[in-house]
Amino acid sequence: MSARILVAEDDEKQSRLIRLYLEREGNSVQVVADGRAALERIRAARPELVVLDVMLPSVDGLDVCRILRAEGSDVPILLLTARGTEEDLLLGLDLGADDYLAKPYSPRELTARVRALLRRSRAGGSAPAEPIRAGGITLDTARFEVTVEGRPVALTAKEFAVLEALVREPGRVFTRTLIIERVFGFDSDVLERTVDAHVRNLRRKLEPDPARPRYLETVYGRGYRIADTAPDGTPGPAPAERP
Repeated sequence: MSARILVAEDDEKQSRLIRLYLEREGNSVQVVADGRAALERIRAARPELVVLDVMLPSVDGLDVCRILRAEGSDVPILLLTARGTEEDLLLGLDLGADDYLAKPYSPRELTARVRALLRRSRAGGSAPAEPIRAGGITLDTARFEVTVEGRPVALTAKEFAVLEALVREPGRVFTRTLIIERVFGFDSDVLERTVDAHVRNLRRKLEPDPARPRYLETVYGRGYRIADTAPDGTPGPAPAERP
């Protein structure tokens, strides 16, 4: 699965290592050493994925992430951080990053995260799937498109993956652990609060009033679910069958 990847990392040793492992996977890799250069290259070259260090000179990684999402870019972003605190990691997700790795990390884990993000972000496949509909939300997995009551909504790859897991089974309550297993993998070390961060971002984009969600509901003490009726009270369609 080759892809055009931009690596923004100011540590030369780290950037060489990342490039080596990603190129072994058949990817075309460009490297920049500061945030301003990262923004320029992303706008000009439109990579399929960005590996973004938080502690970059000129413009830090969090600001790069914020600027890209404000400009409407949906390029998958894997955030690398040496800060390592839960608050910093969740802030990165709140700003639109799709996934993160705390330093020090295994290069093999990095390449596995990159593969997973690319699989989620690439539209199409050998057999086009029918759009999935539930409670006013429509997901077109072949086109990587989401609409709410006909209104298009731009999501990151991980936000799309979380929403897809929920929309496939409207009305079912998903615990945070189950969402992690479905989206990140059974053996993932992702924090449960990471799920909460993605849900906050989804509500900000899906809901007319995120403080009073109509589509993505909280079941207190249990987890989250997609409403199986539209906001006007009409029943939603039957859940899509699993592929």
